[in-house]
Amino acid sequence: MEAKRAQEISSSSTMTTVTYNGEQIYIEHVDQQTGKATIHPLNDPDNKQSVSVSSLIEQ
Repeated sequence: MEAKRAQEISSSSTMTTVTYNGEQIYIEHVDQQTGKATIHPLNDPDNKQSVSVSSLIEQ
């Protein structure tokens, strides 16, 4: 995924299915300059991670 698309998804009021390592995640924040996104699994909001947006897959 590209950083611009990740930002669009995180800003949208519509829920879009995105996965990271096969697990559905929520995108909290996207840093378009570094290409990193702050995410957490849908079922574990306290488990925040910073990952490359290129590793996110839109379903």
